[in-house]
Amino acid sequence: MAVLLGLLVASSYGTADFFGGFASRRTSSETVVLGVQVCALVIGIAIALSFSLGDPVGARDIGFGAAAGAVNVFGIALLYRGLATGRMNVIAPVSAVTAAVVTVAWGLLQGERPGAIALTGVALAVIAVAIISREPAEHRAGGFAGGVALAVVAGIALGASFILYSETTSDSGMWPVVAARATSAPLVLLALLALHRPLVAQPADRRFVAAAGLLEVVGTSLQLVAVREELLTLVAPVAALYPAATVLLARVVLHESMGRERLLGLLLALVGLVLIAV
Repeated sequence: MAVLLGLLVASSYGTADFFGGFASRRTSSETVVLGVQVCALVIGIAIALSFSLGDPVGARDIGFGAAAGAVNVFGIALLYRGLATGRMNVIAPVSAVTAAVVTVAWGLLQGERPGAIALTGVALAVIAVAIISREPAEHRAGGFAGGVALAVVAGIALGASFILYSETTSDSGMWPVVAARATSAPLVLLALLALHRPLVAQPADRRFVAAAGLLEVVGTSLQLVAVREELLTLVAPVAALYPAATVLLARVVLHESMGRERLLGLLLALVGLVLIAV
């Protein structure tokens, strides 16, 4: 179940990041983030009312959800800026491997002890993301690829939000997701007003923003279920494979090259998934 949930989370986040990053290339990334958060809030409320209407939720769960939302939107804003200004097939994987390292380290510190085979799969998944993140040989000129610093900080923030979600109780249902979006959307709005940035995306980009919002909240909801049902050290690395979706879409839509190294990374990722499943 950990692998299935992790893959669904990865697919949702990876596709959402592509849509959000693509829209950010034509509209300011902050505006796109606001649109994504508002859409996610509306959809999150609908999900909570549909599946968690009778679930009790306490101040502790709301607090962790709100904190997760605040940290998450900071990470998403940095990620979208990186995706808009750098190569998607570098920025997305770097943020993912950083988030995976943060969450796995936290799980181990909390006493989680997966088996040796599962840990080998975790290591391969992290290595796979690191390989995918490297620039193709023809683009290397020494140092790091552009936007890597943004991707690293974004990954730390996204990993922290993953941890905060894991601290919520199962009884609270999907309400922590609503608390997260109810916190993040106003924060982005206030930031845009302070920076005098436009509040509405271009008409041609709104469908990408809406799609990103839908997939973000679906991914978050599945992530919440995953961390409640399985070990954090197993779910996080699988979910961190979301750059594969971003890279593949960037290849198909934007014609960004993958190269042999990234294909090797995707193969290692599949092997890692099998080991985690075993």
